[in-house]
Amino acid sequence: MPDTQRVAILCGGGPAPGINSVIGAATIRALVSGVNVVGVRDGFKWLMQGDTRQVVDLSIEDVSRIHFTGGSYLGISRANPTRDPRHLEAVTTVLQQLAVDKLITIGGDDTAFSAMRLAAHAQGRLRVVHVPKTIDNDLDLPHGIPTFGFQTARHVGVHLVKNLMVDARTTGRWYLIVAMGRKAGHLALGIGKAAAATLTIIPEEFGRGPIRLNHVIDILVGAIVKRKAMGHEDGTAILAEGLVEQLDQHDLEVFGELERDEHDHVRLAEVNLGDVIKLRLRQRLGELGMKTGLVTKDIGYELRCADPIPFDMEYTRDLGYCAAQYLLDGGTDAMVMLEEGRFKPLPFSQMLDHATGRTRVRLVDVASEQYEIARRYMVRLRPEDFDDAALLDSMASVSHMSPEEFRTRFGYLVRRTQPVAA
Repeated sequence: MPDTQRVAILCGGGPAPGINSVIGAATIRALVSGVNVVGVRDGFKWLMQGDTRQVVDLSIEDVSRIHFTGGSYLGISRANPTRDPRHLEAVTTVLQQLAVDKLITIGGDDTAFSAMRLAAHAQGRLRVVHVPKTIDNDLDLPHGIPTFGFQTARHVGVHLVKNLMVDARTTGRWYLIVAMGRKAGHLALGIGKAAAATLTIIPEEFGRGPIRLNHVIDILVGAIVKRKAMGHEDGTAILAEGLVEQLDQHDLEVFGELERDEHDHVRLAEVNLGDVIKLRLRQRLGELGMKTGLVTKDIGYELRCADPIPFDMEYTRDLGYCAAQYLLDGGTDAMVMLEEGRFKPLPFSQMLDHATGRTRVRLVDVASEQYEIARRYMVRLRPEDFDDAALLDSMASVSHMSPEEFRTRFGYLVRRTQPVAA
């Protein structure tokens, strides 16, 4: 075994803008301190198999300009070493064979959990630090601190939605836009709010219970009817893909057998949420005697490997530096974050949700003013709409109902305690 100890860097989960900035900054910081750095290709995938060949030496020349680019210089995978203690041991053993005693993992909540479990399994043989990455923005960082990649993904998403909004207005139709976000609606809401989309629907607005598909459809019908009553035929609705994971079991059947990944998550990219909602929405509008052009669009893969905007470039270079410095200073078992411009390690022990046994997830706070402002600018049914006689008459006329029929049919959408749509 070589005498020189080394830092290893690997990336898990899905791509996010800024990965290469972390790799570059961490590599340079370690090398200038005389510590060699290796990059591990494809996350935990090859290490779990005991394969030492998918490791490359990193130099300053290799990484000095990669911060401008999207994607991952080292590749990425969702391989999960926590399913089998033998995989955790294989990872630890291979890294020891490579003279690696320090590991930087870059990833979201699943990779953070893998890093946490690996550090515990290694029992001092390996010091581990995690850098929080996800365009979903759902790692449990303090309020107002984004995960890296989120701001770039939102930036690119807003430009895409802006173009779709122009197309919608030009052609007089509605776009149903599904945005990434497995457990939380941060990205969908961030894009929708910044672009001033007609409305955004996220899982958090439904509380902790299961979501009925018909409830989602009625929200969309209400928005289409209201906007039509206001003289507009077009609109853009942003839907968080995580709605699928909270759907009632009866409604999930419409999607058929759901494929799952290494972390037992539904492969949301394989779920045709937009198409199912379009079909149901078209049927519901038809029942009301309304004909509206509907187009679905998924945005997500267009965002994940975008070149980072300057915010994420600077942010991720700071994170990479702090991750390497923390290890060089003897730190371990923590996630790197910056709070008010200062480095702060978040111990792995504080990241665990004891109710689930997994890392905690940060959801959109629907009681916050930020969310309330977003809702106020959406076009969707509100309590006061049912008190405005002229608007109520117009919406009822558009949907070929009497005002009282409209109130009976859609009134539940604006009550504080909302019954589940049958």
